[in-house]
Amino acid sequence: MHRLLPFPAAVHPNPHSLRPVAAPGTAAGSSRSKNLIGRSLSPRTAMTGGSMDRLTDDILADIISRVPYKSTCCCKCVSTRWRHLIAHPDHRAKMPQSLVGFFCESDNMARHFINALAQGCPPLVDPSLSFLPKHESIDILDSCNGLLLCCLRDETHTDEILYYVVCNPSTEKWVVVPTTDWSSSAEVYLAFDPAVSSHFHVCELVDCGAWDDDDDDTGIIGDIAAVVIYSSKTGVWSHKADAWSGSSITIPSGAKSVFFRGELHLCAYNNQLIAIDVEENDWKVIPLPASVTVSYDIYLSYGQLHFAQIGFLSELSIWVLEDPSSEIWTLKRNITHFQLFGTEDSAYADDYDVISIHPEDNLIFIVAGHMQTLMSYEMDSMKRRIIRPLGFVSNRVRCIPYVPLFLESLADGH
Repeated sequence: MHRLLPFPAAVHPNPHSLRPVAAPGTAAGSSRSKNLIGRSLSPRTAMTGGSMDRLTDDILADIISRVPYKSTCCCKCVSTRWRHLIAHPDHRAKMPQSLVGFFCESDNMARHFINALAQGCPPLVDPSLSFLPKHESIDILDSCNGLLLCCLRDETHTDEILYYVVCNPSTEKWVVVPTTDWSSSAEVYLAFDPAVSSHFHVCELVDCGAWDDDDDDTGIIGDIAAVVIYSSKTGVWSHKADAWSGSSITIPSGAKSVFFRGELHLCAYNNQLIAIDVEENDWKVIPLPASVTVSYDIYLSYGQLHFAQIGFLSELSIWVLEDPSSEIWTLKRNITHFQLFGTEDSAYADDYDVISIHPEDNLIFIVAGHMQTLMSYEMDSMKRRIIRPLGFVSNRVRCIPYVPLFLESLADGH
């Protein structure tokens, strides 16, 4: 539910619109009353005339920046002034942004960027990330609210990570993050919320097979032994001793993550959602709603956690966690494979993955088939749209969703 923001108390009606009103019962008063009965200003007149015209650009931009992305798009239609105000570089950084596309890469295919909603247009960002320091090999590991987490490797030692880079493709700002002894074998994730701070965290999930700790030699290979967290605010890596001791938590390789309310959320085996507090380096388990699945992952849409599950019974289920404190999931959609692919593309039902759910729309993005065709499915209208084939490669193409961030500041960035 969205809360309406009150206008500043200092804003008053246009004084020129105030006229003396004749006493009740007089001809003028009666005529005036008749003219006022049943009349109301249109929304466009109400927003663009009178008091709204008296707002400065900075105040108006601050008000618009507090509404959801879809409402911001509607604001562009109010007037030329509002449209130019929202698009102006001085105010654009404040405005909410949404998913624009995907960085797509695989081991034997050059990285490219695909616009998700504006087909036929040039890529909105440079997929080569040419603004970064010179490097022989670079991979995108994760994205979070406009920032990318990348690793730079030596071409002669592709398994060894030289260092991490956190960058903003929209502003071409970047910062180097040092590696740890476990970087080359850990699952790595980025945690960043520009509404809270310009600082970010990098989280390495180290399993028992890689964790070199004499005090912990009883874990099962694959289980998490430690989470090592880098804070751009302190500039150091840290971990909490024994935080994962005795646990049996395994994260599937390549699992997607959601950073929400200060916690990094990841799906684990045994029907568990793990929530890691990046400030306290503590964690908790939220039970997932389904027990047997082919594929599953976690996403954020409409400000709520969504769980997408591809089951054995020819359907895709979408669940939503409306109240994280209750840990109760609500089934939002059951989508049959026939609804997803119809009869002409029924073969896709045995070979597809959900790669993202739109953050402000009931829109699912899917990669399917041997040509790894990127497509979208609108849950309300039940319409499927082919975006483009990604091409035939030996392994699944990684698609990293990207939401632009126009804030110039990046903690300790270049």
